[in-house]
Amino acid sequence: MYPFLRMFKVMAQAKRQPPLGLFDTHVSTLICWPWDLDPWVELNNGRTLTLYDLGRLPLSRRTGFERLLRERRWGLTVAGSSTRYRRRVTMFTRLTMHTRCLGWDDRFLYMDQSMWKGEECTSQVLIRSAIVSKAGMVSPREMALALGIAPESPALPDWVQAWAAAEATRPWPPQR
Repeated sequence: MYPFLRMFKVMAQAKRQPPLGLFDTHVSTLICWPWDLDPWVELNNGRTLTLYDLGRLPLSRRTGFERLLRERRWGLTVAGSSTRYRRRVTMFTRLTMHTRCLGWDDRFLYMDQSMWKGEECTSQVLIRSAIVSKAGMVSPREMALALGIAPESPALPDWVQAWAAAEATRPWPPQR
């Protein structure tokens, strides 16, 4: 089940935190609870992606992006992701999550998120998101202008560009 109580908590906290610029980093903390575990008694890989939602949502509130989405009746959907899992996370581990927007291309926003146990990174995810409306996809340039920032994205890191290029070569629909 989706962690709605956690979501309400992080969103209430974000409301009380100072605003951030679109490219600033939102830092939050979380605990790996028993219901986040898999049969091997470590943080479930699917739950990890859900917990990353709880970093992107408060960032969207603190940057004003959430308000813009509501005003324009736009939605935001995950259009792709690439996750690296590097260290086990066990029950009651306290984690620090870092969430930031890297920029955009013609179609998608790119977000970088990581979870840390002390000075050690446990996982990192690159999220590609699409802004959507009833009419279809919304250009990230339109989003930037609506937020009052330059429509040109900062240069995406090489590794993000390489991932996006590799994704473009992947066949869709996949073979059965």
